[in-house]
Amino acid sequence: MNNLLLRLCLLVCSIWAITPSSHAQATWDLDQLMQSLATTRTGHASFIEKKFIAILNKPVESSGELFYTAPDRLEKRTLQPKAETMVLDKDKLIVEQRGKKHVLSLQSYPEIAAFIDSIRGTLAGDRKALERSYKLGMVGTEQSWNLSLLPLADKMKKVVTSIDISGSGNTLETIEIKQADGDSSVMTITPLPAL
Repeated sequence: MNNLLLRLCLLVCSIWAITPSSHAQATWDLDQLMQSLATTRTGHASFIEKKFIAILNKPVESSGELFYTAPDRLEKRTLQPKAETMVLDKDKLIVEQRGKKHVLSLQSYPEIAAFIDSIRGTLAGDRKALERSYKLGMVGTEQSWNLSLLPLADKMKKVVTSIDISGSGNTLETIEIKQADGDSSVMTITPLPAL
């Protein structure tokens, strides 16, 4: 369950990476970022993810593509080292690997549903929805910013201690997730032309 939540967390956070850049604005703050993200209708990006696991000597690396269609369809296609597809479509999560498909209803996992709802609130420009699940912090400028999300719910705190998202404008560059068990992951994202 914790592994699924972490993988879903990466999938949902990565949608921020595939938004087009905006024009320069005089000020840049969390409200400006949320407004920019809310205008995105579709996105496509490549990713490289490194997972740092305490029992391993070197990070586990994977790579692939990300797709987003507003308001609630996200897809992560891992191509290397093993093919895997995760699709979040409305209230269903579909995971396909090794020729097997698993479908989960988010209603059966309230902590995951709360996480998803807060992210969807962000895409809609609803900062209040995000603040229901996270304590937010943002530093930097439009050209180089860092958004930190600290979970408020005890169930989430037992899995994730923090999510740090960095980028430029409304283009995300990295997502770092620190887990309560000491493991972590870093995803580097590069926007691609829409298909």
